[in-house]
Amino acid sequence: MAGPVLQQPSYLLASLKADWTTKPLLQRCQELVKVIDDYPAKELHLIFPWLVESIFGSLDGVIIGWNLRALQGRTNEYAIVMDFLDPSGPMMKLVYKLQAEEYKYEMPISYLPGPVKASIQEGVLPDSPLFHNKLQFPMSGLLTLSMSLNPFEYYMFSFASSLLAPKAYAAPNATTTDNAYFVLVDTYLKYFLPTEGNVPPSLFSDTRGTVSPPAPRSPSVPFVGYGAHSSSLLKRHISHQPSVNADPAAQEIWRSETLLQVFVELWLHHYSLEMYQKLQSPQVKLALLQYRLNMSSMPCQPLAPPGPGSLHTYQEPFSPTEEHVLVVRLLIKHLHAFSSSLKPEQASSSPPSTHSHNSPLEEFKRVVVQRFVQQKLYVFLQHCFGHWPLDASFRAVLETWLSYIQPWRYTGEKSQPADGQIRSVPDKWASFVQENLLMYSKLFQGFLNRAVRTDLVNAKNAQMVFRVAKVFSQPNLADMIQKAEQLFLEPELLHHRQHRVFLTPSHGGSFLSSRQPAATDTVFKVKSHVYSLEGQDCQYKQMFGTELRGTVLKLVQIIAHSRQTAKRISDHSAEVAANNSFLSWFGVGSSEHNNTFSGGEVDDMGECVKKTHEFLDKALDSLCQIFRLNAGQLSQLMASVASTEDDMGSRQMPDCIVGENGPILTDLGRMQIINGLRRFEIEYQGDPELQPIRSYENAFLVRVLYQLSSLINSRFGDHMAALCSRTDFLGRVGRHYLGSSPATSGRSPPTRRSLERHTRPRLSLRTLASYRTLLSALLLYLLAALFSFGPLSSTALVLLLGLLYELLTHLLAHKVKTQ
Repeated sequence: MAGPVLQQPSYLLASLKADWTTKPLLQRCQELVKVIDDYPAKELHLIFPWLVESIFGSLDGVIIGWNLRALQGRTNEYAIVMDFLDPSGPMMKLVYKLQAEEYKYEMPISYLPGPVKASIQEGVLPDSPLFHNKLQFPMSGLLTLSMSLNPFEYYMFSFASSLLAPKAYAAPNATTTDNAYFVLVDTYLKYFLPTEGNVPPSLFSDTRGTVSPPAPRSPSVPFVGYGAHSSSLLKRHISHQPSVNADPAAQEIWRSETLLQVFVELWLHHYSLEMYQKLQSPQVKLALLQYRLNMSSMPCQPLAPPGPGSLHTYQEPFSPTEEHVLVVRLLIKHLHAFSSSLKPEQASSSPPSTHSHNSPLEEFKRVVVQRFVQQKLYVFLQHCFGHWPLDASFRAVLETWLSYIQPWRYTGEKSQPADGQIRSVPDKWASFVQENLLMYSKLFQGFLNRAVRTDLVNAKNAQMVFRVAKVFSQPNLADMIQKAEQLFLEPELLHHRQHRVFLTPSHGGSFLSSRQPAATDTVFKVKSHVYSLEGQDCQYKQMFGTELRGTVLKLVQIIAHSRQTAKRISDHSAEVAANNSFLSWFGVGSSEHNNTFSGGEVDDMGECVKKTHEFLDKALDSLCQIFRLNAGQLSQLMASVASTEDDMGSRQMPDCIVGENGPILTDLGRMQIINGLRRFEIEYQGDPELQPIRSYENAFLVRVLYQLSSLINSRFGDHMAALCSRTDFLGRVGRHYLGSSPATSGRSPPTRRSLERHTRPRLSLRTLASYRTLLSALLLYLLAALFSFGPLSSTALVLLLGLLYELLTHLLAHKVKTQ
C-alpha cells in the first residue's frame, strides 16, 4: 500500500507532462481544474513548479510556455487562458491551497535584476522586505544563492519575470495593450489593489497569518541592509506582527504588498553601478566596509575576489523594451488611482493621530507611491532618458513619466473648467510636487537634453515636445515647482541638520511597521527627497535657473529652425504635386528620374508637415508660458533664425569639405548625422540612362531604347556637340533636347566625373519606355482615329505637337530667365 502512495505524485506529474504536448489547450485546462479540486496539497506541491514554468516559461527563456505576450484577444485560446489565470480562477486556487500548507519553493538569485543580484553576492541585503529571511545559503558559497518563496510569491515572481524574457514570435498586427499578459497585469492590479472596497479574501485563508517572523541569520554570513541597518529594520518588522495577526484585514493585505513589491523589484530595479553607488548613504558604506573586514579576518572563509557579477565590476546591460515600459506605465496609472481612492477624511488627517484607527488597506494607499515606487521609478526613468535611442519609440517612456507627474488625472474627477480653458492643477497637489521635485525638474532637464538633439521636423518627435510643454504649462504647476525649488534652496540651521538623517522613501520594513517620524516642516521634506535620490553632496540645478533657461532658448531656436525646414519641405512637396498634375499624364511633364515622390507620398508628407507646424507652434506657446518668455525676445530669436536660413537649403548639409570625388565629412559633420541634426539629400549622380529600372517602366523597352540611343549617340555625337556649341536659336534648342544637365541640389555636391559625363550632349529615349508615356500615346492615337487619321499621320501629329510644346515651354523659360 505504501508503494503506490509514494509513486502516485510522480505518476500524476508524468501523466500531465505527457498530455501537455498532445492534448489541446481547452482539454488540458479542464483536466487541470479537476486535478486541483480532487488532489490534496501534498501531491499538488510536486507539480506546482512545473505547471508555473509551463505557463509562464522558464526563467532562462528556453521554455516559452503559453506565450502570453503574443496571445491576442481575438484568438480562441485567449478566453481559456484568462479564465484559468484569473485572480479567482483555478490557478490562483491552487496557489492558495499550497499557501495554507506553507510550502516553499527555491528560486536562484541569478534570475533577479542585476543590481539586486550583485548586492546580494556582495553581502548587502536589498532594502525591500521582499528579500528578508528568504535567502538560502548553500555550502558552495554566495554565488549559488537562492531564495525560499511561498507559493504566492513564487507565482508572482514567475509571472513578473516573464515580461523580461525575450519575446517569442508574435502576430504581425499584434498590439501590446491587447495581449493576454498586459490584460492580466491590469486584472491583478485591480483585484489586489482595489480602488473600491477591500481585497477579496482567499479561498484558503491561513488563520496564523502568512507573514511569519524572520528566521535568525547564520552568524557566518552577516548581511547588511543598504537602506538602514538590518537589525533595527527586522526588529520593527517583528514587533508589529501581533497587530497583523489580530486584524483579519491585515491577513489579506500581505498579498497586495507582495504583488506590488514583486512588480517593482523586477520591473524597475535596473540601473548602473554609478547610480547604485550614488544611492548609498554614508552609514551603509561604513557597514559594508566593516562587513568586508570581518569576512577577510575569518580564516575558514576567505574573501573571494570580485566576480563578474559583483559590485566592483557590475554595469547594468539591461535595456527595457517598449512593451516593458508600457506595462510600467499601466502600473503607475493604477497606483495613482489606488492612492487617490483614499477616503478624504483619512487623507486629510495627520498620520500619527489616525494610524491606529485606519484599516491596513487605507494605510497602504497613503504610502504606496512614495514608499514603494518613487525611488526605483526615478532611477528607471533616468536610465531610459540616458540610454533610449533618439527616435519616436521614446514616446512610451515619455508617457510613463508624464503619467507619474500628473496624479490628478487619475482621481476620477470629471469636472471641466468653464469657457474651454485648461484645467488648473489643484492646490492640494502641492505636497506631491514638493515630495517629487526631481521627477519634475531633473527629468525635465533630461528631456531638454534629448530634445535639442532630436530631429523636430519629424512629426512624432515634434509631438513629444508638444506633449511635455503642454503638461508643464498647466496653470499653477510651474508655480508649484518653483515654490518647491525655493524650499529646497532655503538654508537650514546647522544644529537641526546635525541631528537629522534624510530618509529614503524605501527605508523601513513593511508599510505596516512603525512609521518614520513625520517631517516637522516642508523644507525638510523637500531636502529629504532630493538628498535621498541624488546623494548628500548633489549639486542641484534649478529648473527656472539661468543655465536651464539658456537650454530652453536653444530649444526655441531649434524649433524655429525646424519650422523653416518643414516649410521648405512643404514647398517642395507642393512643387512635386504640381509637376504630377493631370497634364503630365500626356507626356509633357517633368522627366526627371530623381523625383521619387508618388502622389500618395506627397499627400502624406504634406499632412505630416502640417502636423509638425501645429505641434511646434503649440509647443512654442507653452514654453513661453512656462518660462515667461516675452514676445520681443521670442521675435528676436525667430528673426535671427530666419535670417540665417539659406534659401537653397545648403545649411542643411552636414559639415563637410568638397574633395575630388565628392564631399568628405568632418568630425562635426559625423556628429550631426549621428544625432540626426542634419543629413544629405540622397540623389542619383551616375549616368541617368543606367539608373535602375523603375516600376512604372517597361524593362524590355528600356534596354532596347538604350541600345538604340547609344548607337545614335556614338554615330552622331560629333554633330550633336557642334549643334549644342552654337550660340543662336538652334543651339539653344539642341541643348534643350540633347543636353544632359539634370537639376542638382546644392545639398549633395556632384563629383568631377559626374559633371563631365553630364555635360556631353546626347539623345535620351528612355522616356518612351514609361507606361505613362505609352498610355498617353495610346490615348492620342485613339483620339486621332476618331478624326480618321491614319497611323503615319497620327505619329507625325503626335511628334509635331510634342516638339511644339517643348519648344514653347523652353522659349518661355529662357525669356523669364533673361528678364
